[in-house]
Amino acid sequence: MVKAIVGACWGDEGKGKITDALAASSDIVIRFQGGSNAGHTIVNNYGKFALHQLPSGVFYEHVTNIIGNGVAFSVDNFVKEMRSLEERGVPKPHIVISNRAQVVMPYHVAQDTYEEARLSSKSFGSTKSGIAPFYSDKFAKIGFQVSQLFADEEEIREQIRHVLGIKNVLFRELYHQPELQEDEVYAKLMEYKEAIAPYVADTVTLLHEAVKEGKTILLEGQLGSLKDPDFGIYPMVTSSSTLAGYGAIGAGVPPYEIKEIVTVVKAYSSAVGAGEFVSEIFGEEADELRRRGGDGGEYGATTGRPRRMGWLDLVASRYGCQVQGATTVAFTVLDALGYLDEIPVCVAYELDGKRIDYFPTTSELKRCKPILEVLPGWKCDIRGIRKYEDLPENARKYVEFAEKALGVHIGMVANGPAREDLIYRP
Repeated sequence: MVKAIVGACWGDEGKGKITDALAASSDIVIRFQGGSNAGHTIVNNYGKFALHQLPSGVFYEHVTNIIGNGVAFSVDNFVKEMRSLEERGVPKPHIVISNRAQVVMPYHVAQDTYEEARLSSKSFGSTKSGIAPFYSDKFAKIGFQVSQLFADEEEIREQIRHVLGIKNVLFRELYHQPELQEDEVYAKLMEYKEAIAPYVADTVTLLHEAVKEGKTILLEGQLGSLKDPDFGIYPMVTSSSTLAGYGAIGAGVPPYEIKEIVTVVKAYSSAVGAGEFVSEIFGEEADELRRRGGDGGEYGATTGRPRRMGWLDLVASRYGCQVQGATTVAFTVLDALGYLDEIPVCVAYELDGKRIDYFPTTSELKRCKPILEVLPGWKCDIRGIRKYEDLPENARKYVEFAEKALGVHIGMVANGPAREDLIYRP
């Protein structure tokens, strides 16, 4: 069976934890989109980890971890993360890199940085990981596919010259930066080739065989629905599709084999980067929630930036579940709300004086205000509870209120950062 684990909103929902938990009973975990611009935080017996490039199944020796063709593949970060796992005593994971994945180059990172600086106050809040230039090059057909690193030298150099003919105009005329040099780019590609050669394989054939054999395959998504370039808060979105449906393309599995879509919804809202955020809160109220949230505070796993905070937005979350095609919801970080006497929840929006229950396009979203309903808090620490019926009554009511609004069964409730802090609801 193929399952997808994806985010409902802005990302940062706790997908890494859910993937890590479900990987225990899985054969394959595959990253199918995005790159090192977001991190999945995992807490287990080895410690606390923020994975940016590696799939979240790397802590299980029985799991085959695949970096799919849809990923923006940073060899530098791959090498760094593999070294970090080894240094911290994690057994060497089984990793396979798709020969159809494409490589994030140092000039992508540089271009991302230069462009954000050029845009100044109108910037997108990029993590400056090179993701937008990477995907732009991929679809302009001037990227480097992993398989191309193994071609003969003249073929590679011909492609480099073609790429530099375009890139150097930008670097010289728009960014006023030094031009890229052919020999330096070639040397970097050969360095990458040597680093990844032991891991490269035809993952399409591997996955189709796994599907035939009935293996359990997890598709691990990055970010969430509202960062999707088609269905999100455009233009403040990422550059790859964040939807489960893209898993068929970014991993290379038949779309009809994706039988389960676990959509992760946070018990409150958080976001890194610019863009519309209707339920956002500010000041001391936001600072307190940020301090208590996540697994040590709400700060970007990639950037370290303080995340923007808000109350649970059921309009955005319901929409996120719809576009993902959610079959079940994992409801995370419920424990963070235990300090509140009352918990505001955004149940609808006000648009130009009228109440709406749907999630509009960005131009209308800019004019929306939250309509809040206040629920009673449970005023205690719920970490360590393993059975749903043992949760305080008001905590259960909060979960069930969200479930009714989402219209999708909440099958998992996370009440802490550790692997075992997960309650299953039949």
